[in-house]
Amino acid sequence: MAVGMSRPRATHTAAVRALSDAADSDATGVGPAGRDLVTGIGPDDLPDGLVVADETGTVICFNAAAARITATPAAAALGHALERALPLEDLKGRRWWDLTDPYGGLATRVGQPERNLLLPGGREVLVSARYVRETPTGPVRRLVVSLRGTEARRRTERSHAELIATVAHELRSPLTSVKGFTATLLAKWERFTDAQKRLMLETVDADANRVTRLIAELLDISRIDSGRLELRRQPVDISAAVERHVQALVAAGQAPDRFLVRTGRPLPDLWADPDKVDQVLGNLLENAVRHGEGTVTIDIAPAPAPGKDDESGTAVTVSDEGPGIPEESMGRVFTRFWRGSKRGGTGLGLYIVKGIVEAHGGTITVARAPGGGAEFRFILPVSTPAYLV
Repeated sequence: MAVGMSRPRATHTAAVRALSDAADSDATGVGPAGRDLVTGIGPDDLPDGLVVADETGTVICFNAAAARITATPAAAALGHALERALPLEDLKGRRWWDLTDPYGGLATRVGQPERNLLLPGGREVLVSARYVRETPTGPVRRLVVSLRGTEARRRTERSHAELIATVAHELRSPLTSVKGFTATLLAKWERFTDAQKRLMLETVDADANRVTRLIAELLDISRIDSGRLELRRQPVDISAAVERHVQALVAAGQAPDRFLVRTGRPLPDLWADPDKVDQVLGNLLENAVRHGEGTVTIDIAPAPAPGKDDESGTAVTVSDEGPGIPEESMGRVFTRFWRGSKRGGTGLGLYIVKGIVEAHGGTITVARAPGGGAEFRFILPVSTPAYLV
């Protein structure tokens, strides 16, 4: 495809090059509709727009994605001059093909890196180009143009902006508290009683833990988004892990009779990352306590692992008796920044939970609990390490 494209698009680049080379009338290995017989890929199979012009600048290929992105039917572009079929302008209003002069410019150029250009009406599109020459400095035989919409990039930019704003907001409060209390203690240490000093230091410690937790969440999001979340699989006693979390919540002030743990036996041996499983359980139970009401029920039972019919997985269901999640919000529960109520939280926990469960090869769902509250259910496959098979 074009100079300047990122490595993950290598397959697409190879396909575009194959198709652009196949555009020569004498090319062999090309099937009907320009489909390459080696790769089995035709222009309309590509996810991005593909426009190919011949040595005269006449459009000879205008795939379905290009028609969708430009809102121009292929029939209205094929056989016409490139500058007419694809009237691009830069952000300063200059005509792009006059500016770059692909056919008459320097003979050493190989293409144009991806950049934002404008279609008629002011619609933005990401454009890159490759100049195909028979010899390194020969005339351009084919001009291959790649088009992409900007919607995905803008969604990513908005997501990053929201993440930065959320992090700044969440960090400001605890850091202000830490700074205020430490400055006060340093300046007026002798004026406070031991009880007052202890209270302030406990507040500083709690706020420092909050900052540490937020940083850990950001690191988890980065690893999940980049596919670099590492799992250290070990034997995990899921029932014991649940009991630990329940005991911790009781020690923190929750009533013991608020929790009901039911375990179906026998459970399959589970190999998973114990720290990550603790993170999942901690998030789900904390959500149930914070946002739910009544009894929090935790069911642990054998279940079919994703993609299998036998009970080779372990299912954990956490449900409460609170108001539950509105039906219209069900599809957004596991997205970033979703908050079920105004009772605090960054809105990142369930997004991380989903990433951890899926990294284990498992699934997680949300539904309405029998008691009317929210019900979260995740299934982890056994996933015995290969060296033990």
